[in-house]
Amino acid sequence: MKFTENEFKKALKEKVVQYGFWLGLADSYSAEICAGSGFDWLLIDGEHAPNNLRTILSQLQAVAPYPSHAVVRPVEGTTANIKQLLDVGARNLLIPMIESAKQAQEMVAACHYPPKGVRGVGTALARAANWNRIPEYLKHADDEICLLLQIESRKGLEALTDILTLGSIDGVFIGPADLAADLGYIGQPGHPEVKKVVEKALKQISAAGCAPGILATETTLANHYKDCGALFIAVGVDTVLLANSTAALAANFKDDIKPIKPTSNGAY
Repeated sequence: MKFTENEFKKALKEKVVQYGFWLGLADSYSAEICAGSGFDWLLIDGEHAPNNLRTILSQLQAVAPYPSHAVVRPVEGTTANIKQLLDVGARNLLIPMIESAKQAQEMVAACHYPPKGVRGVGTALARAANWNRIPEYLKHADDEICLLLQIESRKGLEALTDILTLGSIDGVFIGPADLAADLGYIGQPGHPEVKKVVEKALKQISAAGCAPGILATETTLANHYKDCGALFIAVGVDTVLLANSTAALAANFKDDIKPIKPTSNGAY
């Protein structure tokens, strides 16, 4: 078996906009349905969704035959979490709550084998290496991991300049929900003051030669952030889509249910 290039990482390098969809149902069957929908990437959420290593693995397996690229967000950025996710086959990682260059450098090290990093070598047990059936996995693995760091606080924004000077970071994703809360606008990621901060950050990331990313579930907002330079944009969330669609459908047939306007704050 030959080692394959990470097409998602390649697209970001070539500045091709990639549209994504958030997977929060923690289920391989629904993940596979979404994988056939045409999105460029799918975010398997281990931070806020009830996922564990096994459920993430099953979703990676479900998405693998399709053109959509899986991006995994761990519950937190630790060397141990990253090691396990890489070994089960995650090639694209979105690490939440990055707030310093030191923390960012630790994430870089966790994604690379020695001497560049600290990733443990266990390819005989790793799906990523097809259990040692990919002869040159160790030679090429470092180059094909796509590391995306998530900035979602004022502290993270203050460290952004230093973070962008580090090597081996493929993208920086702005987390609008937590950032809005930290700025004093909880539940309002589309607030004008939040938008100003996000716009500035996206342009700064782009100017540094790194791929900017964002979650924006309103079409107008998503297109606006695209114009600000965002290259990987999540435009929907499976749980939100299901909750709003089922509520609207029930209201069509039940007289005791008042029609409700689908809730959207531009993020979750």
